[in-house]
Amino acid sequence: MQLIRVLDNLLTNAQRHAESSVEVGVEPADEGVVVTVTDDGPGIPPAHRERVFERFVRLDEGRRRDPGGSGLGLAISRDIAHSHHGTLTVEDSPRGARFVLWLPLVSGGPGH
Repeated sequence: MQLIRVLDNLLTNAQRHAESSVEVGVEPADEGVVVTVTDDGPGIPPAHRERVFERFVRLDEGRRRDPGGSGLGLAISRDIAHSHHGTLTVEDSPRGARFVLWLPLVSGGPGH
């Protein structure tokens, strides 16, 4: 259920900031799986990429597009990723924001 919440937060965030499209990718990587969510909106400046994971932080662009919201979704999502021994980051993208969720494979699970 927690991982569903992470995906919902990432997709909701991407949809809020996208100009016209959101792309989702899933692929194996480094003994785990990577889920990417990329939108074609204004993106997140490199100087603010860690700040968006702080509680109650909403960048000006986010407040302009959607005055509601608490600024907790990405912070909670990163906490959930860490509690599952994974990571959640923002990476460079030609356009828009690109969130990357990496989760390790579970021993004894499918694929083992």
